[in-house]
Amino acid sequence: MSTLTRQTLSHLDWLEAEAIHIMREVAGQCSNPVLLFSGGKDSICMLRIAEKAFRPGRFPFPLMHIDTGHNYKEVTDFRDKRAAELGERLIVRSVEDSMARGTVVLKSADESRNKHQSVTLLEAIEEFGFDACIGGARRDEEKARAKERIMSFRDEFGQWDPKNQRPELWNLYNARSHKGENIRAFPISNWTELDVWQYIEREQLELPSIYFAHVRPVVRKNGLLQPVTELTPAKPGDVVEDVLVRFRTVGDITCTAPVESDADSVEKILLETATTTITERGATRMDDQTSEASMEQRKKEGYF
Repeated sequence: MSTLTRQTLSHLDWLEAEAIHIMREVAGQCSNPVLLFSGGKDSICMLRIAEKAFRPGRFPFPLMHIDTGHNYKEVTDFRDKRAAELGERLIVRSVEDSMARGTVVLKSADESRNKHQSVTLLEAIEEFGFDACIGGARRDEEKARAKERIMSFRDEFGQWDPKNQRPELWNLYNARSHKGENIRAFPISNWTELDVWQYIEREQLELPSIYFAHVRPVVRKNGLLQPVTELTPAKPGDVVEDVLVRFRTVGDITCTAPVESDADSVEKILLETATTTITERGATRMDDQTSEASMEQRKKEGYF
């Protein structure tokens, strides 16, 4: 008589299994979903989840990135390379296209384009008729994101109402929507920043070099390190320092700050992440420092 031994699953196994289940639910319930892929660490994990959910077949959705036109080249180059390696279709739509159409108008030439991504995203959803956008947002990132359901309903205007969301009892997910409405699905919603890095280590995932320690010119402002670039030059009176830094999160150059770090490997990043007391966005996002740019308001307007 054979004896069956029950395998003990690690917490990463459970998180991965949940994410695969959610991604398959989106593919099964929605007619035209899309996976948002920026080249950042969370979306890189999402690609691995998609591989495990659907390989050896093709993904049942294309990849898409809403580019501000001010993203770090290391990340966009990695984005293009990874999509090509997987042989999957990558759609790129830029805030600059919306500016050319007049649907995005900046208050000044140096205004951050980050918050205007919602306009370009909604335009892309309408252009391709997407009824679901799958993304790598996590609840531990920011308090507004902690309010999101796994399947976050958006109305016909692409707007999010945190008080009008569907129940998800017993992990039953409802991704159905009427024409014009859509769903934002978050398969790794229950992951933490530490979980992401542990998964990257376990799966041996390749990352853009910007995530690892390197020397970069910065200016210290409001407790953050503002990188000195062509888009964000030093101003009169600024003290420019060459500092050993890495990026915890990547995005628009004008609002994404690095942190001081000598972590040049995933193992060292894991140690730093396990001991930090500052949230990922709190330590790195300059656009989250003002109430005008609050995440909840931006999400209500259509931001991911």
